[in-house]
Amino acid sequence: MPQGTLFIVSAPSGAGKTSLVRELVESLDGIQVSVSHTTRERREGEVDGVNYHFVDVPTFEAMIEHGDFFEYARVFDNYYGTSRHAVEAMLAAGQDVILEIDWQGARQVRQQLPDAVSVFILPPSREELEHRLASRGTDEHAVIARRMRDAVDEMFHHDEYDYLVINDDFTTALRELQSLVIARRLTRERVSEHHAPLLTALLSGS
Repeated sequence: MPQGTLFIVSAPSGAGKTSLVRELVESLDGIQVSVSHTTRERREGEVDGVNYHFVDVPTFEAMIEHGDFFEYARVFDNYYGTSRHAVEAMLAAGQDVILEIDWQGARQVRQQLPDAVSVFILPPSREELEHRLASRGTDEHAVIARRMRDAVDEMFHHDEYDYLVINDDFTTALRELQSLVIARRLTRERVSEHHAPLLTALLSGS
C-alpha cells in the first residue's frame, strides 16, 4: 500500500479555504480532512468526531505531554491540535490527508514531516478580502479592521509554502487544487509502488 500524501492548506480568514477544501474532498476519492481536537464547547449542530474531537483541558494537556500532537495552539483560552496517531494511520492506509491550519501550525508540521505538500490560498485583492470579511454579518468596523490586520499578518507567511492558489474564480481555484493532488499521485515513486505488478509484467520481457 503506497503512503498517502499530507497536504497543508492555509489561508487568511475570508480567502475561501474552507469552501475550497470541502469541494476538493467531495470531488476526489481517497482524500480527507484531518479532524482536529479542541477543548472549546461544542456548538449547536456540531458532531463530535466530525467537526472536531471535543475533549476537556486535562485530556488535551495529557496528550501534549505524551507527544500526541503534530501541532497544537491555544487560541482565546481554548486548545486546538492535530492528532499525530490519526494522521499517520490515514497516511499509512494510502489516504491523502489535508490539514487546515495556520502558518504557525504549518511550521510545526513541516519540521516533523518535511515531505508534506503545503498550499497557501490568497484572495485576489485586499478590497475583495475586506468585502468578504464585511459581508459575513453585521460586525462593527473595528472588528472588520482587526480581521483585516490578522489576515495581512497571515499573508506575510505565504512564501513559506510550496504552492500558491489565488481564489479569484472559485471554479478555477478548485481545479488548481485538484491538479496539485492528482499530480502528487502521479509521482514515479507513488505510481511505482501502487502499480508494482504492472511494471514487473511490462518489463519482464515475456
